[in-house]
Amino acid sequence: MARYKKRPGARAARQRGAALLLLLALMGVGAASLLITAFSRGDREAGHNRQTLERLAAATDALVGYATVQGRLPRPAISATNGLERPDPCPSEQSCTGFLPWVTLGIEGADAWGKRLRYSVTPAYTVAPVQRISTVATKTVQTRYGSGALAYLQGQENCELGAQCAPLVVLSQGRENFGSSVLGIEQPNTASGNVDEQLNDQGSAHFVSRAATTDASVPGGVFDDLVSFVPLGFLYKQMGAAHKLP
Repeated sequence: MARYKKRPGARAARQRGAALLLLLALMGVGAASLLITAFSRGDREAGHNRQTLERLAAATDALVGYATVQGRLPRPAISATNGLERPDPCPSEQSCTGFLPWVTLGIEGADAWGKRLRYSVTPAYTVAPVQRISTVATKTVQTRYGSGALAYLQGQENCELGAQCAPLVVLSQGRENFGSSVLGIEQPNTASGNVDEQLNDQGSAHFVSRAATTDASVPGGVFDDLVSFVPLGFLYKQMGAAHKLP
């Protein structure tokens, strides 16, 4: 009986097929690794956002607590490396804008990316006793609708006794663009057209809080800031309960 003889090309074809399957398997492992890395980065970033929001909440709580004891809000910190509140009065909106005085408040003063939390306070609220019948809170916070139009979350165009704004704002400048590290190293702005982030960095009375995005084409540009504020009514309620208002 004639024995079947394998053609020389058959073995080579099978080898090529095995090599291709191995290559596809390796590509699959690589793709899976990339996906796992991407998801891990996403989870890590989400964790940083949650941690920063918790620190912002702790900061606003501490600021209100300070006011219920001292009868006023603290001034900004001396610097990014000195967390005591400034010893001198801050009579202007600009001079009352800087870093959260974390040492004075006894809390964490940085976000989850290692940047100092920023703090802006209406000057009149840093002087005790706060004159409720004549003091106007001056901080506004806006957001953007899907169309890109700005809308007020807190305050309005004109802050008045009968239409108050917020007495303070605390914010994190996120992972990218602007801000100062805990060592006092300034982070540059590497984006273009991120007007809302620029407003938060340079502003002293008006701020923007909106959904994070890396899309530079949307109104306001890329954005990853996290913004918190204390409504004036809540501050007055807590200070009143502590008998710190005239």
